[in-house]
Amino acid sequence: MVLLTMTPGIVRAVAKAEESSPAEHASLQRADEPTLADPKEGNPISHSQLIDLSKLLKKLPADQDSIQDAEEPISRSLASLLANTAVYTPPPPPKPTKTREYKALMSRLRAEQEALSYERMLHPPPTRETFSQRFPRAPEPFSIGATQTTSEEDDLSYEEVHRQIILIINILISIVCVAVFIWVAARHWSVGSRLGLSMGGSFGIAVAEVAVYSGYVRKVKEAKRLEKKKPEIKEIVKTWVLGEDDDGAEATGWKEKEGDGIRFRKGKHR
Repeated sequence: MVLLTMTPGIVRAVAKAEESSPAEHASLQRADEPTLADPKEGNPISHSQLIDLSKLLKKLPADQDSIQDAEEPISRSLASLLANTAVYTPPPPPKPTKTREYKALMSRLRAEQEALSYERMLHPPPTRETFSQRFPRAPEPFSIGATQTTSEEDDLSYEEVHRQIILIINILISIVCVAVFIWVAARHWSVGSRLGLSMGGSFGIAVAEVAVYSGYVRKVKEAKRLEKKKPEIKEIVKTWVLGEDDDGAEATGWKEKEGDGIRFRKGKHR
């Protein structure tokens, strides 16, 4: 069953049918369909009731198109009655009434929550702190020189890659130059001999360049290995003495290394 909403035209039509033919108007009301006793705009009405209402209005005389002092004529056809209608949506059911048990439970929960909030206000929990906030003077992770060492390694790697690229370019330039020189120098020979001689000379230069570079890399690695093996020697240049001297008097001052006639401090001398 399709339910539609009553429009002002349907309301006037129902009132007209009730006024003109109360018996037939009562037949429009069926048990399983909405009531038409008090028609108002927005009330539900079934599609079958609209069909029966249209048939009933068409039986009435044409000179009774208006009731009382209505300004607009009464709609008789089904199409005019269906104009501006919409599918009826029933209102949501009312919320169930809250029981006494529910109200008591909610009151108890609110009281417990207020007591918990008051307790937290009096005794707030300790705030979470990060390691840097808890120990602001702690050294950086992985020692103080970790960042500097990483930066030095990155710079060294970049310089090494740059040197490798320059070396490859130099080797290619040397190979091309030697090939061109041999090709021009042997211009009186045949093409096959010139091509073989140029390729042979280029290959020889490439082998020589690679051998020289391999020796250079090997010497650099050996120098680094020997440098790492050398022990690090530290020497105390000066100390700050606090205490008493041999006579029992308090003494405060610099104590320099014996045999030094000049005092050095932070890389400067005076």
